[in-house]
Amino acid sequence: MTQEEVLSAFKDTGALLEGHFELRSKLHSNRYFQCANVLRFPRIAAKLCDAVVEKAKAGCDLGRVDGVISPAVGGILVGHEVARALDVKCVFAEKVQGEGVDASGKPNTVLAMRRFTLKPGERYVVAEDVVTKGGRVQETIDLVKAAGCEVAAVVLLVDRSGGTVTFGDIPMFSLMQMTPETWTAGECPMCKAGGRPVHPGS
Repeated sequence: MTQEEVLSAFKDTGALLEGHFELRSKLHSNRYFQCANVLRFPRIAAKLCDAVVEKAKAGCDLGRVDGVISPAVGGILVGHEVARALDVKCVFAEKVQGEGVDASGKPNTVLAMRRFTLKPGERYVVAEDVVTKGGRVQETIDLVKAAGCEVAAVVLLVDRSGGTVTFGDIPMFSLMQMTPETWTAGECPMCKAGGRPVHPGS
């Protein structure tokens, strides 16, 4: 798929939103990818995930892959479709309460394997819908490695970092790269104008 075709799929399904948003990274932006909207449509989701799998196969030697793992919640549907395309199992890591609270006073959350067990020696592809700073993907990679497993590649629908996020020597593939405008809360012009951000992913 071309970048234009991917962008069209997001726009046509209402997955690319414009407004005043606070991202999971706590940065503010005037654009937000709500991938759940494009993933509502199974045939479109399948086409997008097939395309990113083909891109990964062309860009690295996936070799043996035992499964696909995703961070909940946004990555679960992507992981399922990527696993279908690779004909392997899919599992996901879930948010659990961590220590302390975040800047807004909410309890910190971390990822953990609650329903599934990773067996030492297995090889996984990590799948996610969107990354800005890549924190949840890195947590997922850390879980895989802590279980004695290997990460073959990371696949994404949208890389909001514009290519600045990397995961060491693990190859990463996305269907679309964008560098949207982002600001800290203190620098956000929409906040300065009296606006309040929304959290469409929560």
